[in-house]
Amino acid sequence: MIDDILRPIHGGPDGGPEPLYDFSTNANALGPNPVILEYLRQADPSRYPDPLYRRLRRALAEAHGVAPEQVAVGTGTSELIHRLARWSYLRGPILLLPPTFSEYARAARALDLPLWEARGPEEFLALLPKSALAFLCVPNNPTGEVYPFLEEAAQRAGGALVLDLAYHDLLETPPSLPRGAWRLYSPNKAHGLTGVRSGYLVAPLELEHFQNLAPSWPVSVYGEALLLGHLDPEARAWLEGSRRELHRLRRLLAQGLRGLGLEVRESPANFLLVRVGQATPVARALRERGIRVRDATSFGLPEWLRLSAQGEEAQKALLEALEEVLVGKGAA
Repeated sequence: MIDDILRPIHGGPDGGPEPLYDFSTNANALGPNPVILEYLRQADPSRYPDPLYRRLRRALAEAHGVAPEQVAVGTGTSELIHRLARWSYLRGPILLLPPTFSEYARAARALDLPLWEARGPEEFLALLPKSALAFLCVPNNPTGEVYPFLEEAAQRAGGALVLDLAYHDLLETPPSLPRGAWRLYSPNKAHGLTGVRSGYLVAPLELEHFQNLAPSWPVSVYGEALLLGHLDPEARAWLEGSRRELHRLRRLLAQGLRGLGLEVRESPANFLLVRVGQATPVARALRERGIRVRDATSFGLPEWLRLSAQGEEAQKALLEALEEVLVGKGAA
């Protein structure tokens, strides 16, 4: 039973054969970013990274206008989330606004910390002053929602309000972020390089002790290269161009799904939700046809699939398979 509670639930690889088309991951479907690929090629895997990541943290700090002591790097967002939950400075109740990324609750349960799951924005804001650690995904996964109360939340936070910005770079119009909020970055998704695990945290206070809670060398030379490449203006220009195309593909996907008579919750990022009836059997039937989708049942949305923006050939295959599954099986 404990293993069931702690087992990670994500999109992407599921142990089966490689799908023809994968709509389950929200990584940039137009990647990998060729600029960052060149950074990876130039990385030297025969050497250790600097255990303190001084050059990397200085570069990230300069990009965000903070001191290097306010930046900590990690294996990725998930590792940093778990490290935040372990940090005695923030030890206490963890507050969430479901449905959202499952790793926040998983980190709380792994440490037997109090887990507060607000039933809506008003309750979330009311509980904020009493929480030690609160997470908001901006935009939220799986809904794509960008909360209009970020500034108020930052002002009310009693502990750390952590904004998970995994998909922030994939928004059509990224919102400004409130001062005082803690910020988690995992740029590998935006650059289509999810196999390179690295991320970083920017906080309004010194993170030296937090950084020292990590195992030695949590980020490989390839992770270093990705984060440095993320700051390159040419890499940012590629990202901007891909973002415009991804939004076109997302709108095209929404149009095709609505053409099948399905309810769609479109988002301002590169993914959406579609209501298909019983999501689990539909997802299984699509997988048998070589198409992987994200069953949103684990988010508490058992009638919905989360789909990322993919190319037109992939969309055509999905729509044909989905129509066959829904009509042939009566799953809707």
